[in-house]
Amino acid sequence: MRRYWRIFQEFFRTCFVEELEYRSEFLGNLLSSFFGVGIAVLTVQIFFYQTNQLGGWAYADVLILLGIFNTLQGAIDFALRPNMSRLLEHVRKGTLDYILTKPVDSMFYVSFRHLVFWRLIDILLGVGLIIYGLVQKHYIPSLADILMFSVSLFSSLVLIYSLWMMLMTTSFWVIRIDDLSFIFYSFFETTRFPIGMYRGWLRILLTYVLPAAFITNTPAVALLGKWNGVTTLLSIGIAGLFLWLSRRFWRYALRSYTSASS
Repeated sequence: MRRYWRIFQEFFRTCFVEELEYRSEFLGNLLSSFFGVGIAVLTVQIFFYQTNQLGGWAYADVLILLGIFNTLQGAIDFALRPNMSRLLEHVRKGTLDYILTKPVDSMFYVSFRHLVFWRLIDILLGVGLIIYGLVQKHYIPSLADILMFSVSLFSSLVLIYSLWMMLMTTSFWVIRIDDLSFIFYSFFETTRFPIGMYRGWLRILLTYVLPAAFITNTPAVALLGKWNGVTTLLSIGIAGLFLWLSRRFWRYALRSYTSASS
C-alpha cells in the first residue's frame, strides 16, 4: 500500500507540472466551475418556488445533497474521467502492452495515471456548498455525524470508482464507448436530487438495482445526524462488493486482450 501511495504521489507531481504549462486556462476553468455551481443552486431555488419540500427534503438539506454531489463529481473529473478515453486508445492501438509490462498493477495505473488539477476547484466548491447548507439549516454536526459522513462518503467514492472502472473495462470489446459514458453520467445525475422525489419503478431501480441512493443520499443523511449504523455498514458492503466485481472484471478482460505483439 505504501508503495502505491508513493507512485500516486509521483503521478500527482508529474501531472501538476504538466498543468503549470497552461496557467492561463486556470481562471477560465475557475469561472466555469463557479458558473456551474451557481446554475445548480438556481435550479434548486426554482424548485422551491413551487414547494416547501423536494422528496421530503427541505431547501437546506437539498443544498447539502447538492454539495456532496458536486464534491463527488469533482473527484470523478479529477482522476477518473481523464483516464477513460486514454484506456480506450490504449486498447485500440495496442499500447496497453507498455502498461502491462510495467512493475505496477495495471488497473491502478490506468485509473490514476492522468489527473486534471483544476477539477479540484469543484471539490472545494462542493465542500463550501455543504457548509453553506449547514449554516442555512442552523445545524452543527456532532463528531459521530462527521465520522459517519466520512465513512459514507468514502464508500460512495469507492462505489463510483468501481462502477466507472467496470465501464472503462468494456472498452476491451466496445469500439465506441462514448454512449456508455453518457449512460453512466445520466445515472450519476440522478444522485443530484433526493431519491424520494422519484416515483414507482424508477425509485425501486435507483434504490435496489442501481445503488444510486447510497452515493449522495446516505452521506447527506449521515451529516444531518440521521445516520443509521446498519445503512452505513450496508454502504460499505456494497462498495466493497462492486470493487471486488470491478477487479474480477478487469482480470477477465485482460485475458481477452489481444496485444499489438500477439
